[in-house]
Amino acid sequence: MELSDLRIFVAVARTGGITRAAAELHTVQSSISARIAGLERELGAPLLRRHARGVALTAAGEQLLGYARRITALADEASRIVRDETPRGPLRIGAMETTAGLRLPPVLESYTAAWPEVDLSVLTGPTDSLVALVKDHALDGALVAGPVDDRDLHEEEIGTEELAVVTASRHRDLDDALRGPNGARLLVFRAGCSYRRGLEAVVRALGAEPKVLDYGSVEGILGCVAAGLGITMLPRELVERSALRPRLRLHRPSPAEATATTVFVRHRDAHATTALTEFHRHLRETWRDAPRAAS
Repeated sequence: MELSDLRIFVAVARTGGITRAAAELHTVQSSISARIAGLERELGAPLLRRHARGVALTAAGEQLLGYARRITALADEASRIVRDETPRGPLRIGAMETTAGLRLPPVLESYTAAWPEVDLSVLTGPTDSLVALVKDHALDGALVAGPVDDRDLHEEEIGTEELAVVTASRHRDLDDALRGPNGARLLVFRAGCSYRRGLEAVVRALGAEPKVLDYGSVEGILGCVAAGLGITMLPRELVERSALRPRLRLHRPSPAEATATTVFVRHRDAHATTALTEFHRHLRETWRDAPRAAS
């Protein structure tokens, strides 16, 4: 039983005639008649009764009509979902902790308001972990530090962040912080964080060997830095917005470590759903329009 035959049958039943159905379907009457006859042979029962004004359904035709309508409606629904005309369903996005706190809130607000049928979830983590999850198809896309340069991933630059090395406010400069009782103690996110790698490079360039302590949140890191337990490196704007800002001092790192590029990555082999495409659009527009804190 062909889906196209059922569509023709439904059209004939709806219009009440083969001529009218042929006009609606932009085909000839003989083709409609042949397809209905073939369907009747396949089912072993007459479906239509011809009369002067057109056709009427037989008892078998009445029984088939309900099924045919449901089948064609389900086929149309499946086609819409496959074509993904309206964003809906699950969307799994990853983001660095700093990006989630600094850039994602307005994106999520506008996106969820526009597309409430999307089941959006956000996972935060360091760049290396998020990239691995995208490659494993566990995430649809992720905002990470770039460049990533992985042939399995499509990568697009979204924006840049000005970075700052952060110490307690009492330290005049980085040398002073490194000479303190806690030495070159780095308060950073767990392994795989790009800011961590950058800070290690800064400290080694100043002749010190870093001692690394892992933290899970921005608030935890800044609280410990303000207490003088070590130093960190984060986006300047994020630190400027912190309630702890009066207890912190920001230092400019070397030019090589002064900025960080944020890229959006997705797997090259994965289908870009409209849910993902719309998220990408909201992301670019919101990032572009976001106000920047004074540096």
